[in-house]
Amino acid sequence: MTRLSVEMLAADTVEPITSAGHAQLGIAVLAGIAVIVLLITQFKLHAFLALTIGSLALGAFAGAPLDKAIASFTTGLGATVAGVGVLIALGAILGKMLADSGGADQIVDTILARAGGRSMPWAMVLIASVIGLPLFFEVGVVLLIPVVLMVAKRGNYSLMRIGIPALAGLSVMHGLVPPHPGPLVAIDAVGADLGVTLALGVLVAVPTVVVAGPLFSRVAARWVDVPAPDRMIPQRASEDLDRRPGFGATLATILLPVVLMLSKALVDIVVDDPEQTVQRVFDVVGSPLIALLTAVLVGIFTLLRPAGFAKDRVSGLVEKGLAPIAGILLIVGAGGGFKQTLIDCGVGRMVLDISKDWSIPALLLAWLIAVVIRLATGSATVATISAAGLVAPLAADMSTTHTALLVLAIGAGSLFFSHVNDAGFWLVKEYFGLTVGQNIKTWSVMETIISVVAGGLVLLLSLIL
Repeated sequence: MTRLSVEMLAADTVEPITSAGHAQLGIAVLAGIAVIVLLITQFKLHAFLALTIGSLALGAFAGAPLDKAIASFTTGLGATVAGVGVLIALGAILGKMLADSGGADQIVDTILARAGGRSMPWAMVLIASVIGLPLFFEVGVVLLIPVVLMVAKRGNYSLMRIGIPALAGLSVMHGLVPPHPGPLVAIDAVGADLGVTLALGVLVAVPTVVVAGPLFSRVAARWVDVPAPDRMIPQRASEDLDRRPGFGATLATILLPVVLMLSKALVDIVVDDPEQTVQRVFDVVGSPLIALLTAVLVGIFTLLRPAGFAKDRVSGLVEKGLAPIAGILLIVGAGGGFKQTLIDCGVGRMVLDISKDWSIPALLLAWLIAVVIRLATGSATVATISAAGLVAPLAADMSTTHTALLVLAIGAGSLFFSHVNDAGFWLVKEYFGLTVGQNIKTWSVMETIISVVAGGLVLLLSLIL
């Protein structure tokens, strides 16, 4: 089962594990989040343990049986690791190959030679936006993080000045632009036109990513001035190598999974027949798992062999590449477990029940519902699916343009203020070596800017078009 289908199942078909009323459930959510934040910030407990304890506390406060709360947490942890764990591992291996072969050095040196000073954040946001078009956010992060960290380190840039534009490019693509799963599900739910939504999505995405990326990164760099974490940056491999792979071969290896996944998305749109052999083939080769695995295998020949690596050295490289991500996998998995506990306690349904009586314009209603579900569950996909299902009847009398804008309003709301119940929050925190407070002041604020700016642009377009 795919990550998307797992989250749809959790959001729509799982019976709540507690019969708590809305007031008790709301208090339980706040208490669970407070426990996590308190354990991490005051007691300096590891985030994995804090998330585990916070999930059990949430279930207890909500009145759920302890065994069911445990089952929800472990189910969410397993689904998250199954969905992104292998991708993170393959991305880490590919990143290690890029670093040790000197391929990453080649890319960094080329970028630093051609884009420096004020243009570097703009270069990063452009690269991230292009690469992030067909990718899940997590996949884009693991592909870009090595480059982001090394550019910041070797170019002596603030980590936030380089990292925020890259994250903004990935996040905006994830929430607003098809063929990402969230926008595609919303398009299907409200009956929007894919081409119109894509065109308007790009129109909204461009100014949004400029504001949340290069412009906000100036502020973020002043708020949080931290160096790139040494534990995630390999030493410069090129100094010990007689030769290294060329820029073209290295770039092609990095872009290979992007091309494969984008090809799958295009074939799905053009062919739109699951029984066709062509679509079945691309559904396999364009899946994130196969695409990243292919890049790793290709990298052996395009990166390691040109750098003079023997066969026995390849095995050791893979092992070393996996070691640094063990803690990250556990934290991201625990974040998924906390999210699943929230969902299984009935938080998503509680939000939908409360919001049914709101009397406000459809586009603003869609944005607000997605915002509240995002804050409660931590999942942009669940927020998109739930909000789209609720406001779908409102699209019946809308024009083609406004139906597309309804999809974008939902997508914008689904990105609002990522915090401790979002696995992506912990992914960014651990990769960048930030504290919870620093991550909130940078990553969480960036997500909020994206949501507010994109939502405002959607409302503005609704008045013009």
